[in-house]
Amino acid sequence: MQPSLFLIPVTLGETTIERVLPSYNKEIILQTKHFIVENIRTARRFLKKVDASIDIDELTFYELNKHTNLEQIETYLAPISKGFHIGIISEAGCPAIADPGSDIVAIAQRKNYNVVPLIGPSSILLSLMASGFNGQSFAFQGYLPVDSGERVKKIKQLEHRILNEDQTQIFIETPYRNLKIAEDLIKNCPSSLKLCIAMNITCEDEYIKTLPVKEWAKKLPDMAKKPCIFLLYK
Repeated sequence: MQPSLFLIPVTLGETTIERVLPSYNKEIILQTKHFIVENIRTARRFLKKVDASIDIDELTFYELNKHTNLEQIETYLAPISKGFHIGIISEAGCPAIADPGSDIVAIAQRKNYNVVPLIGPSSILLSLMASGFNGQSFAFQGYLPVDSGERVKKIKQLEHRILNEDQTQIFIETPYRNLKIAEDLIKNCPSSLKLCIAMNITCEDEYIKTLPVKEWAKKLPDMAKKPCIFLLYK
């Protein structure tokens, strides 16, 4: 196999590897000695979870996060030119999807390196599949604005796109603000819209439920400290 940049998904929580990742991913990981990661500690833990026999001390890790000098990241791909595979490991789900990695992939494409996305869980796609919403046209918005006024303005923009473009709107929030965003949606969305709340996808306590926005006002689930994704549609 030619030297490649492999995009290696990880589990979305403390679920088993076998439940969400194919055995082929393990084969690739065992052939790879260089990894670009957001956090070295959690990447090491994931690799040991894949195969306890992996000798972590034989591996080379390159950190890619908000503290990384962007001028430095091109050097992370040097092992490919020397005949070695490189793997990008996400913190949760798939690399470069609502996650660091796209800058590295763009450089690899520019250099004509082989880029291989491996199969794994994506909370965006899994929640959309289970929501009952339009899967032909959808948009992932990332995080909504933190400022209350700007957030309400953004919610109204999403409402417009749902009603005028027939497009599902998907977004996430930091766990400690889950309840606040749900309350803002209930307060500012028309009763005609539906909201899907999806939490801990693929885990033992997975929760995915779709209801009209106003129905959520009667009782919201416990969202404290849980990774959550929200979907809006008509």
